[in-house]
Amino acid sequence: MITQEQLDTVVGSTAYDKDGDKVGKIGGLYYDDATNEPSWLTVHTGLFGTKETFIPVQGAEVTGDRVILQYDKATVKGAPNVDEDGHLSPQEEEQLYRYYGVQYAGGAETGRYAGGAETRGVADTGGTFDRDGDVDRDGVRGDARGTVGRDTSGPNTDEAMTRSEERLNVGTETHEAGRARLRKHVVTEHQQVTVPVTREEVTLEREPITETNRGEAYDGPAISEEEHEVTLHAERPVVDTEAVAVERVRLGKETVTDQETVGGEVRKEEIELDRGDANLRDDVRGNRS
Repeated sequence: MITQEQLDTVVGSTAYDKDGDKVGKIGGLYYDDATNEPSWLTVHTGLFGTKETFIPVQGAEVTGDRVILQYDKATVKGAPNVDEDGHLSPQEEEQLYRYYGVQYAGGAETGRYAGGAETRGVADTGGTFDRDGDVDRDGVRGDARGTVGRDTSGPNTDEAMTRSEERLNVGTETHEAGRARLRKHVVTEHQQVTVPVTREEVTLEREPITETNRGEAYDGPAISEEEHEVTLHAERPVVDTEAVAVERVRLGKETVTDQETVGGEVRKEEIELDRGDANLRDDVRGNRS
């Protein structure tokens, strides 16, 4: 149960259901006129918190900056629509209590809820919390706050809301992608080279007896045995190797530009209009025109 010491921290806090699901921001407290005890919480529900739902204070607990309700989120959102005009009639209270399954002991006879309940805000120091922004009750809406709107999360704002979105900021960074080195080693390969070689072959040369060679022809015995010998020569390939410098090799670097596609998740806010209940729209237009 919410204690008296915790009342000042309730309005503006976030309400969660009994399963831990977020329900909405608490907009105000309704007090019983007879007992001056808090009877109802109002929570902003619906899209953008445009609907204000009544929830019994009974069973609610304050834990840190959270207010834990004893009802689930679906039950709260399905509560009957009741105009937040500063008081609850006995009929409206009975309807709400019946919906939440809480025994209703009020009515004109007992006077427990006779006259309805009064709303108070967290900053209330004796006055009442007026939902149309006319805090000082002079009939001028919003004059005490100097603004034309109210953020459902608590602070006052102007007449518009800001829509924001995230964008990708893409850049580059240099990192080490690898290393290269020069290494020299010896390999052996077979080469073939065609080399011209010469050799001597024996031939027979015959010449007739003439006056020129007659003396040589008749020199010696007329009939005899004789041998003549000639030495033949031939070339053969000789293979040798020598080391010669062929070229100089060094490492260099050049910059190459590629195209890469990157992506990421970005969030953006979208603004939608929740018109709520048709009858409630008519009331809002009538009260705030």
